Amino acid sequence: MIGTFVVLIMIFLGALCAGRLLLSWSDMWQALTHPIWLAKVPTTAMTVIWQLRLPRILGACLIGFGLSLSGGAYQSIFQNPLVSPDLLGVTTGASVGAAVAILAHGNIIAIEICAFVAGIITVSLTMMVPALLKSSNNLTLVLAGIVVGGFMTAILGLLKYLADPESQLQDIVYWQLGSLAKVNYQTLLATLPVFVIAGGILLALRFRLNVLSLSPTEALATGVNLKFERMIVILCATLLTAAAVAIAGTIGWVGLIIPHIAKLLTQQNNQRALPLMGILGALFLLLIDTLARTLSPGEIPLGILTGLIGTPFFIGILFKQRGRL
Repeated sequence: MIGTFVVLIMIFLGALCAGRLLLSWSDMWQALTHPIWLAKVPTTAMTVIWQLRLPRILGACLIGFGLSLSGGAYQSIFQNPLVSPDLLGVTTGASVGAAVAILAHGNIIAIEICAFVAGIITVSLTMMVPALLKSSNNLTLVLAGIVVGGFMTAILGLLKYLADPESQLQDIVYWQLGSLAKVNYQTLLATLPVFVIAGGILLALRFRLNVLSLSPTEALATGVNLKFERMIVILCATLLTAAAVAIAGTIGWVGLIIPHIAKLLTQQNNQRALPLMGILGALFLLLIDTLARTLSPGEIPLGILTGLIGTPFFIGILFKQRGRL
């Protein structure tokens, strides 16, 4: 885990140099440490580092951290390796909430609150379908997420139809594709408490996740308040997803890919896997964002790149799980 964190730091510094304007390590380091040493640094380097790249790199790390933790928490709570914030419909639902806030001319706090409320409604609807069908099959929950997510996508389409094409529609489309181009320090500061508190609670409960994934009868024997603690985990995971959507819109697959990799490296042990998920998620999305802003003259939406990686990964998981579906 320490080695992974060191790699994250190195990629973080490398991402500050990378871009259409390539900076040397010397210029990057002088600009980054300027508030400490007050060294003479070219104005261009200072602007690029502090105003353009640092906010979005920090945003990529926060979002990768949050989506990975939420995905791992959902998979543990639902005892289902196929679920993630986007496959449960939470990401799309949170995007609907964000779109409602945009239509109401809300600020970042309003967007975050609306995204969270819509995300909670969505995950509740998704959980309700298997309960009504009295099915514990893994595939039922996934199909329920797809159905509810499709319904939320239809609502999102209606909101886009009603939006002002000159201003609001552009913001909603931006949210739907997923991008860190508009991230600034105000956005990060507004959402940072959510990542710290919700992420901290999930990390603190990582020792309990193995117990929380037991059946009600088994959990009762351990003295755990199963319903209460599961609800806390679901709320925290949904909060993290909503905060991620509030910053950068819909970014799929991160919450599915990274938990699997982390659990593979830690032999399914949540105590070790959850912190590793956070680091790997930050590293993964940081790499994706760096590619998005360097591969072409225009910026590639993050959702496209994560989808290109996540789709074949999901097919691989389906093949691995085909005997248990």
